[in-house]
Amino acid sequence: MSNFVQAVNKGYEPDPDENIFDSLFQQYEKVIVESLITSFGLDFLVKDQHGGDVDTIHNVRQIGVDEKMQYKSAQNKANYDNRGEYDRAAYHNDPRYRKVVAQAKKDFNEKGILQDDTYVEGNKVIPKRNKTIPAGKQGQLDHVVSAKEIHNDRGRVLAGIDGRELANSPDNLRYTNAALNKNLSDKSVEEYIAWCEANPDKIDWRGNKGEPLPDHVKKKLREEYNRAKKAYDAKLAAKYYTSPQFAADTAKAAGARGFQMGIRQATGLIFTEVWFAIREEMVYVQTPFNMEHFLNSISKGIKNGFERAKEKYKEVLERFKDGALAGALSSITTTLCNIFFTTAKNVVKIIRQSYASLVQAAKIMLLNPDNLPFGERMRATSKIIATGASVVFGTFVQEALSEMIKIPTVGDIVSTFCGTLISGVLTCTLLFFLDQSKIINKMVTVLDKLPSMDTNIQYFRELAEYFDQYAAELMSIDIDKFRQETILYNQLAEKLEYVNSEQEENKILKSALQIIGISLPWTGDFNSFMGDKTQRLVFE
Repeated sequence: MSNFVQAVNKGYEPDPDENIFDSLFQQYEKVIVESLITSFGLDFLVKDQHGGDVDTIHNVRQIGVDEKMQYKSAQNKANYDNRGEYDRAAYHNDPRYRKVVAQAKKDFNEKGILQDDTYVEGNKVIPKRNKTIPAGKQGQLDHVVSAKEIHNDRGRVLAGIDGRELANSPDNLRYTNAALNKNLSDKSVEEYIAWCEANPDKIDWRGNKGEPLPDHVKKKLREEYNRAKKAYDAKLAAKYYTSPQFAADTAKAAGARGFQMGIRQATGLIFTEVWFAIREEMVYVQTPFNMEHFLNSISKGIKNGFERAKEKYKEVLERFKDGALAGALSSITTTLCNIFFTTAKNVVKIIRQSYASLVQAAKIMLLNPDNLPFGERMRATSKIIATGASVVFGTFVQEALSEMIKIPTVGDIVSTFCGTLISGVLTCTLLFFLDQSKIINKMVTVLDKLPSMDTNIQYFRELAEYFDQYAAELMSIDIDKFRQETILYNQLAEKLEYVNSEQEENKILKSALQIIGISLPWTGDFNSFMGDKTQRLVFE
């Protein structure tokens, strides 16, 4: 696309006798057709997935919540399926858990230290189990993020960290009274609060069954949970996103997406050449219609199209390289986005198309392969971005219509057609505006006059070419002949310097012309010749 955009960037004046839209479409047809073939006709070559191509902690946690979400890696799915059942005893008998409990008991027995109840303000609890102590005063160690929640967390399994290690980390262990701890059980904080609202007669947060859970306890439960969950998620992120597994999956996805995009872009150029070759052959279809001749024309057009594409193999390779780079960058960007939020398939496509345009625009801006002046370079870059933006907008329309029209098959056809049509019309309009707008042309003229490094480089390139040409001319000179001519001209100059009359000067010049071999442009006496109107001066 970029090569054609640069080609039409030189300026275009429509024929005043021709319909303006005919002129417009003739000018931009190739870039529009290639864009539409690539973006809508060949998108099947690039298989976008809901949530990108790499498993992230955020995305795997959406499985079961988001019906479109699924594992990207079969191995990651198998790891989760084989995690085993939650074993409460294993978590609560873990040495790290028992060590905290033992230390608290020792402090109470030796020093009489009571523990603060984490969730009930001002409440102290005795860190040991004793039937004679009221439930509101019995101290038990609580997993702030419940051990069961940690065990069944897809993000934890993806990161490959032992659940007992995370559950029994110091920042996830807090003391509370036995009644509240038992009431919480294996429920998460939000599950417990919802359960309290649904079962008011079963609430028991300090040994007084049926007592409503006050707002300040709800607030403290949430605060502690958010603090512990933040620390917990940070550990998962640090482990998984710096792991060789994530790096390998990201690189593999980027490579696959780059290859697919490269094939897509190169194939788009080839199919565009084939289309225009077929269209040219259609002009020669005979009237009345003859099926055999018609099919022969199509066959010839296809053959010519592939031949043209072969001749443009360097451009095809450039398209592949640009597409591969855009595909790899879009895959990496999509993966990074999915660390924080889920990208839908249409968002993935938009990111991909945006990079396809940005790579080509950056190529013009930074490398300037066609040595365009700064203003024209900005215009060419704007055209590429405008074309990409048109495709993105068409994708939005296609996605919106596909959600509105639920008729099988027909809905897909209508939405694709409308998206393609809007992209084509919008691309055509923007390209024409960028070429014909007086404001744009004035801006380009001003920018072209600005000095830039490229301008200086181009000046020295042209200067070097002139020197090369002059050097080549010097190399072809006969040196001996050149020396003889130089001596002759010096002698002539010396004689002319000392002449005393016009007759003597005339004689010297005639003699020099004879030596050099140049004939006089007249014959006979000069005055008589010039007085005869039938005569003509002849210069050889």
